[in-house]
Amino acid sequence: MSKALAGKVALVAGATRGAGRGTAVQLGAAGATVYATGRTTRARRSEMNRPETIEETAALVTEAGGRGIAVQVDHLVPAEVRALVARIRDEQGGLHVLVNDIWGATKMEWNKSVWESDLEYGLRTLRLAVDTHAITSHFAIPLLIETPGGLVVEVTDGTDEYNPTHYRVSFFYDFAKAAVNRMAFALAHELRPHGATAVALTPGWLRSEAMLQAYGVTDDTWRDATARSPHFAISETPAFVGRAVVALAADPNVSRWNGKSLSSGQLAKIYGFTDVDGSQPDAWRYVIEVQDAGKPADVTGYR
Repeated sequence: MSKALAGKVALVAGATRGAGRGTAVQLGAAGATVYATGRTTRARRSEMNRPETIEETAALVTEAGGRGIAVQVDHLVPAEVRALVARIRDEQGGLHVLVNDIWGATKMEWNKSVWESDLEYGLRTLRLAVDTHAITSHFAIPLLIETPGGLVVEVTDGTDEYNPTHYRVSFFYDFAKAAVNRMAFALAHELRPHGATAVALTPGWLRSEAMLQAYGVTDDTWRDATARSPHFAISETPAFVGRAVVALAADPNVSRWNGKSLSSGQLAKIYGFTDVDGSQPDAWRYVIEVQDAGKPADVTGYR
């Protein structure tokens, strides 16, 4: 599948870092032209105040073999998203893959009830995590459905199997992630008559830039973090979920997944791709069968 997406155009909304960057780069490796959007550029940081930039992401896409195009966009501002889609239409004439990966929250008040939480910031989190996806879909999908076979990927945290029966440690986080899963379900019904597909996709325990920094480790030393959190042994790189998106986008029978909630580990078993170390971490099965079951950390049989 080295150039399986040559000639295809993708928009990765929220591509500055983490799963968004990993997905953009893997789409580039498959030959796609990728519009990498976000708020942080070399000249200006978003409220997250992190160093990663959309220009870096675009350069990595091009280095991987695709064409990366960085566009600064605040996906809460309809006019900016409208202008982005108009630019894609003018420059490319179409859109084949839309990845809604926007998150943008700067903090989470874990283990606090809704009445104990900072209401203003909780509502801000919902706007960043949910409104952005809806706004982007509103403007981008009309272009996407002009070409049959389009794919919309709603990136979230947790599957439809896991989330309904597990409290996700915060009212606002729980609500946001469940809402994104449902968004993919609703989009699937609306896209089906147009020959397009929508799915929800979750990575496992993601070794994002922020997560590595929180543990004080790097891409090379990440296993050191298991001394602090043993179950981190099941973690995966952002490239893994990116390869899941590529597998979906390259599948001529992708419509079989319309409306489904999927995980990177699940799709790896079906499509045969691996993480960068050659493993196939099945995080959500591990979380249920080992972590939540209170068993000692042991990834044997899970990666």
